[in-house]
Amino acid sequence: MLTGFGNQFTTEAVAGALPVGRNSPQKTPFGLYAEQLSGTAFTAPRAENRRSWLYRLRPAASHPAFTPYDSNELLRSPPLGDAPATPNRLRWNPLALPAGQVDFVDGLVTIAANGDVAAGTGLAIHLYAATKSMTDRAFLSADGELLIVPQQGALTVVTELGVIEVEPQMIALIPRGVRFRIELQGPARGYVCENFGALFRLPDLGPIGANGLANPRDFETPTAAFEDNETPCQLIQKFQGKLWTTTLDHSPMNVVAWHGNLAPCRYDLRRFNTINTVSYDHPDPSIFTVLTSPSDTPGTANCDFVIFPPRWMVAEDTFRPPWFHRNIMSEFMGLVHGAYDAKEGGFEPGGSSLHNCMSGHGPDLASYNKAIAANLAPHKISDTMAFMFESRNVIQPTRWAIETPLLQSDYESAWRYFPKAELPK
Repeated sequence: MLTGFGNQFTTEAVAGALPVGRNSPQKTPFGLYAEQLSGTAFTAPRAENRRSWLYRLRPAASHPAFTPYDSNELLRSPPLGDAPATPNRLRWNPLALPAGQVDFVDGLVTIAANGDVAAGTGLAIHLYAATKSMTDRAFLSADGELLIVPQQGALTVVTELGVIEVEPQMIALIPRGVRFRIELQGPARGYVCENFGALFRLPDLGPIGANGLANPRDFETPTAAFEDNETPCQLIQKFQGKLWTTTLDHSPMNVVAWHGNLAPCRYDLRRFNTINTVSYDHPDPSIFTVLTSPSDTPGTANCDFVIFPPRWMVAEDTFRPPWFHRNIMSEFMGLVHGAYDAKEGGFEPGGSSLHNCMSGHGPDLASYNKAIAANLAPHKISDTMAFMFESRNVIQPTRWAIETPLLQSDYESAWRYFPKAELPK
């Protein structure tokens, strides 16, 4: 694996496959086809420009026309228009694993979204549940980059640019337009954030300094690997919220060499360098940001990917769980492992919750009572890995999300029975 976030990488699976001193020579080594994959506009500032040059057995343009793919109508993009945005707090049980043989593409379902895919703003949040590997088929999203958060089951992500192995408590980031397939070692489920806005990047550290949070060296990008076979392969493309399909007469994973700074990568969330208080008060959850997709408003993200990992709690005279809160940002949460310290029950690994803009939320009554009575000795929260997709835009649930029996009808009661504070008389 190649290390570093957004680095300029050079890799070849066959020695001599990369041209020397130029990107597109008149005659490429071995007759490979030179192809540029651009994740940003050609004229984007150098510091933000993301592109890679691929050298492949056949050009990606070598395919028949696409036709509509209607086998998964639960995969959506914004604007949704089929269910109203809601100020109500929502929480869902985990997505059940399919009873039959379902792969990653057909196992995707959109739970919520915001923005506008055509305008290149916002995000879509999908869940996946799969029981079989993708065989002789591949997938790509022309709409946005895909942040995959496994919750159950390891994934082998076979991409045009190499192979990534990810397991729960790791993430994979697949650039827009990159073709890939998902192979399973067993039943698998998890979460996907499809980002239509500015590409995910590491957040600035400000007064934290040069180190901390997600360190760039811990992001791993695969070396070149290719398939040279003539087996027909179904290629499914997500384009403007709809799925389209065509059939290739070869594997699309035929990139022999590549160089550039646009490539899939993985990151182990357990390597996150948590920054926390060593005096008093609970810091804002932004201190746990792994990746951010900025908007045109400085400091206000199109999407932040935030985690709540194992960490020491040492604050003195402090209510240590997340405090009661109303936020201009909208928050979608998931739980990969263990328990979440602001909820005593009901929030299961694989489950989800949504707290939209200015919707009051915080610990439930049991968690609150436990926290205010706790002995404030240092202790470590060790059995947890929760995360949040946070966005400046209201996150709208899909009609499926509102109508599914996975929606917990009693979630609002978590805050219903708090007693009134008693003032002195």
